[in-house]
Amino acid sequence: MVSLCLNSLPLPPSSHPKRLTETSLSSSSFSNGSVGTALKPIVVSGNPPTFVSAPGHRIVAVGDLHGDLDQARSALEMAGVLSSDGEDLWTGGDAVLVQLGDVLDRGDDEIAILSLLRSLDIQAKANGGAVFQVNGNHETMNVEGDFRYVESGAFDECADFLEYLNDYQYDWEGALAGWCSMSRRWTDEQKMSRNNWGPWNLVKRQKGVISRSVLFRPGGPLACELARHAVVLKVNDWIFCHGGLLPHHVSYGIERMNMEVSKWMRGLIDKDSSPHMPFIATKGYDSVVWNRLYSRDISDLEACRINQINAILEETLQAVGAKAMVVGHTPQYLGANCAYNCSIWRIDVGMSSGVLNSRPEVN
Repeated sequence: MVSLCLNSLPLPPSSHPKRLTETSLSSSSFSNGSVGTALKPIVVSGNPPTFVSAPGHRIVAVGDLHGDLDQARSALEMAGVLSSDGEDLWTGGDAVLVQLGDVLDRGDDEIAILSLLRSLDIQAKANGGAVFQVNGNHETMNVEGDFRYVESGAFDECADFLEYLNDYQYDWEGALAGWCSMSRRWTDEQKMSRNNWGPWNLVKRQKGVISRSVLFRPGGPLACELARHAVVLKVNDWIFCHGGLLPHHVSYGIERMNMEVSKWMRGLIDKDSSPHMPFIATKGYDSVVWNRLYSRDISDLEACRINQINAILEETLQAVGAKAMVVGHTPQYLGANCAYNCSIWRIDVGMSSGVLNSRPEVN
């Protein structure tokens, strides 16, 4: 989970992985006028968002969060988009924040993170900025009903949130945006009763599993929330996706993929005439959310293989009209870095306590 100031990142001529260093947050190289000139407004195309024009705006990318709210807050604070006073206020001004997916699984506070990001998006838009999310493989797994990596605390959170949503009379916008702060009180109030359940209480677990199924099934409230987000997002001349984009994905159409995944998550796919899932984006080792081609350690690869991957990456970027791609999905044990002439930035450092518990990196 790393944040980058992408507007100021250079693209040095090197085919070897590069560690990120502290970089100025200035976006003057992308400004359209002199200092003090008002920035052009952010323009979004596609539903879910696929193409974003944000000339002059600072762009910050944050990688995999995996249910760790404390680490998520730390990274967002270091990126300069979240207040450090515990009030969860947007401090990024007109910046654009992009979260690279895998908010879900391996941690206890998944819905709280989704709530925080939704609240920040509302605040950011009021200040001329924006928050975007792309879906990762753990988002698609949960909508598919694959709960293998769900922590017991996350099942508890689902049960709590479903009760909270009912108390909110299913006012979804208000309920989701307010859950991040409200969840602390719910957790504290139920801590004693949870301790008395015991780790193997089947009734408690069943309640959590049922609640999660209701929330994340195609057409469920949280599945529909995820359906608002793309699997591939282009902001200016940067491509953001969880695993990696390949030439055949571009040929298929990135807006088409986004729409198909969104329809599936909202439960709108006709089972009689279409696949149950948009496989090209969500299933298989070469799908957008699972692909690890660009994230491998180059030191382990032969020169011919490096050249082959570089050619695939260049073909993809040229086809989509981008200068570089930013991905998560694969933890980088030595920290966030770029490779292939810095045409690919790998920003998942496994910061969640459920993964590597590594420190935040802000650049």
